[in-house]
Amino acid sequence: MAPRLGSAPVDRTPALLRDPYRFISRRCRRRGTEAFTTRLLLEPTVCVTGPEAAAVFQDPRHFTRQDAAPGRIVETLFGRGGVQGLDGAAHRRRKHLFVSLMSQQRVAELAALTERELDRAAQDWRGRERVVLYDEFRAVLTRAVCTWAGVPLPRADAARRTDQITALFDDAGRVGPRHWRSRRSRRSADRWAADVVGRIRAGRIAPPAETAAYVVAWHRDHNGELLDERVAGVELLNVVRPVVAVSVYLAFAAHALHRHPHWIRGLADQGPDGGDGAADPAELFAQEVRRLYPFFPMAAARARHDMVLCGRRVRRGQRVLLDLYGINHDPRLWEAPEEFRPERFREHRPGPYDFVPQGAGYPDIHHRCPGEPITVALIAAVARRLAGMRYAVPQQDTTVDMRRLPALPRSGCVIRVPPERPAAR
Repeated sequence: MAPRLGSAPVDRTPALLRDPYRFISRRCRRRGTEAFTTRLLLEPTVCVTGPEAAAVFQDPRHFTRQDAAPGRIVETLFGRGGVQGLDGAAHRRRKHLFVSLMSQQRVAELAALTERELDRAAQDWRGRERVVLYDEFRAVLTRAVCTWAGVPLPRADAARRTDQITALFDDAGRVGPRHWRSRRSRRSADRWAADVVGRIRAGRIAPPAETAAYVVAWHRDHNGELLDERVAGVELLNVVRPVVAVSVYLAFAAHALHRHPHWIRGLADQGPDGGDGAADPAELFAQEVRRLYPFFPMAAARARHDMVLCGRRVRRGQRVLLDLYGINHDPRLWEAPEEFRPERFREHRPGPYDFVPQGAGYPDIHHRCPGEPITVALIAAVARRLAGMRYAVPQQDTTVDMRRLPALPRSGCVIRVPPERPAAR
């Protein structure tokens, strides 16, 4: 479906890998445009930014996701046959599966499970000189989401599954041995998740009907058929993996508290309603973490027909990349976009195409992540917990590594937790 190379410019893949989050926005800014054509992965590619481009990009009349993402990402991050590669009726039906899991009650249950797991983990941190929060958050979220999703996870297997799930998103964009590790983890995780689905269908395990494992196992696609067991396993991982990936945002939440310590008291002292009926300060904090810090750099699609997009000619079948990070940092949309200002969300209610940390558009009909309420709830819950803890932040490299996919503070956010005080006599 991809167009021929023709006279496309020099391949810029190395430049993209050096600066994946700012590759599009910096070039657009230098050129005074919202689109440019380049060559990436040996293929002519149009790169676009801005809410107007995002609205067209998300319109299924103009763009398809089939064969849009690079194969190395499909084989690791998404999995073959997952919802990310579907369009039309098939996408709408499959997407409904995920949206149905995100009720306010279920999101609150996952947040509560995460808080309990975090409290247990924090007991083990006491007296430790070095606690790498990114690593701890990954383990906490793996245990919490598997319980919430109805996926059996014996404690003895928790560390192995945490590493396996992490590799699906943490190593997917790497090159060399780390990427191949991600592929091996994908094969093993697919077998594990498909086995869970098979055991549910055979009646050997019976998770509650509201859990993801049950819903995925018995989901019927737009053709009225149960999902193939392997594909059902992929979709079950498409529930579990993104929740574990929120550990990236949780590390950034800790980073933000370290850089902006006045928010510690603000989060610890106020309840969920802000104490005066105002917006929840933890939710404001969570939204600004999602806006400021890097998560997804871009999204990919292919044009369904010839068109002109942001003044740039796009041919049928051509790959187009939408700049997500750049839209969230666009000074035309955000005042002082490089500053951490959670209070901006007290008054500002951004639309579906100008606040796009986890995709653009509407989650129930477009390829925007339906798990955003989970992300916000988890960041808010963990930020409150951190704000109420006693810990020290030792010297470390807190620089955000923007070449990494996903980006992270170089240290992983290290804290030192003092031993528990002995009870007074």
